[in-house]
Amino acid sequence: MAVVLEQKFFLSEIIDRKVYLINQKIGRLNDVVIVETEKLPEVSHFVVNRPFGYPSLLLPWARLTLISNTEIVFDVSDPAEYERLPAEGSILLRSHVLDKKILDMDDHEVEVVYDISLEFKGDKLYVSEVDLSRRRILRRLGLKSLADWLSRQREKDTMISWIYVQRLPEHIGTFKGHVKLNVLKENISDIHPVDLADILEELDGDQRLAVFKELEPEHASDTLEEVEPRVQRELIHAMEKRHAAQLINAMSPAQAAVIIAALPTTEAGELLHMINKDSAARVQKIIDEHDENILLYTTQKFMKMPEFTRVDDVMTDFRKIAQDMDVIMYVYVTDEQDTLKGVVDLRELIAARPGQRLGEIMVDHVIGLSPDDTLRDAVDMFNRYSFRAIPITDAENRLLAVVSFRDIRGIEPRLD
Repeated sequence: MAVVLEQKFFLSEIIDRKVYLINQKIGRLNDVVIVETEKLPEVSHFVVNRPFGYPSLLLPWARLTLISNTEIVFDVSDPAEYERLPAEGSILLRSHVLDKKILDMDDHEVEVVYDISLEFKGDKLYVSEVDLSRRRILRRLGLKSLADWLSRQREKDTMISWIYVQRLPEHIGTFKGHVKLNVLKENISDIHPVDLADILEELDGDQRLAVFKELEPEHASDTLEEVEPRVQRELIHAMEKRHAAQLINAMSPAQAAVIIAALPTTEAGELLHMINKDSAARVQKIIDEHDENILLYTTQKFMKMPEFTRVDDVMTDFRKIAQDMDVIMYVYVTDEQDTLKGVVDLRELIAARPGQRLGEIMVDHVIGLSPDDTLRDAVDMFNRYSFRAIPITDAENRLLAVVSFRDIRGIEPRLD
């Protein structure tokens, strides 16, 4: 009889776990084979990868003796008996389901299976649910703290029982990754662009484009700003130029310049002719003259609040407050004359007691730029202090604007 220390766990938690044959380490878990039954799929075999070029093993559930949080043990003495690949037509959870697109019954509202829940019942292991939650992908990427924070924000339930998943194709070898549901599910429009960018970068090209096409224009534009340059180029190249121009029009000129400057000359010129004329002129100016005044790269969309604002008031309405902001990692504390009194990092805000005031937790010595500074000055300051955004203040310390690292990354100041 197998000993499973946890009644329920996720596939991502056991993939790559050490595998032992009695007391001999043999390799690491690579995949899990399931057999679909009338209700929930049942785990039948485990695929184990071995080092140094040894053949993989296909170990049956019947030989399993232990699954713990550090190892998986089988009652097998001779590995040679199990040196084989899964039979043709076998369904492998990691290869065929994990990270695959998931569609509703009408082929709408694309989402992605970020994890798979396994449950131990009656001496057998079953697939119980698929998880569409961004928390799971963040955990898999090593961003546990952010995933836990999202959990505390009471993120909507994104677990779907396997009962609602249609049977997978009979010829699984030609499976293209479209897992289908028998129920309608909400789309991915509520995922923050920063989180969604991380997710998109982990997908392959076809999956990435399918998910991206489901986004509303404003959400797509914000997400496009967050993904790495390679992915930006791939997405723009794959979409219709009219759609790409629409997304770029919604960006700040500084961020639009970053994206357009990274494109091939012909493609960049075509997009510049399609976007708003005033914006195109400013974008071209940024591309041509990287030593421009820093105000060219700033935004007015940042959070500023008075010293007496309570932490719980900010956190309760944070999603609403931050929804249309370009800078969300800091709250700038100002008075009625917009004099900059201090700054509060989002991480400090999360860690503070609900009844505390911003004035109690703010950093009152704020390093900033002046309106006469240049892009070179900003880059030097970002490199020196690793800030995520820098305020611009005048001689009377009035807060004029904020420049985000996101808006200048990838732009190299011109050296004269």
